[in-house]
Amino acid sequence: MAKVTYVRDDGERRTLDVPDGTSLMAAAVSRQLDGIVGECGGQMMCATCHVYVEPEFLPRLAAPSEDEDAMLDTTACERRPGSRLSCQLVASAALDGIVVHTPQTQL
Repeated sequence: MAKVTYVRDDGERRTLDVPDGTSLMAAAVSRQLDGIVGECGGQMMCATCHVYVEPEFLPRLAAPSEDEDAMLDTTACERRPGSRLSCQLVASAALDGIVVHTPQTQL
């Protein structure tokens, strides 16, 4: 299980225990966390689960796939170096303690 901290655009922080194998998007949506919509249910077709991963956690992540990279070009808010789709980030011991920020809007 990984502890994941979600930081909203207004600065509010919420830390969740996310079971291994669960996407950060699914964990946020199932707990009705504001800031992540997940409109497509994690099928990587909408980019409404866009997050900004804090820089120190980026080396722990695999590089985005070509499909994720393309979807990141369609986000409602600007793409940044730490931009990822939270549906593609899966909780594991390697991600324990990760901090992600939600953009101002997803739509």
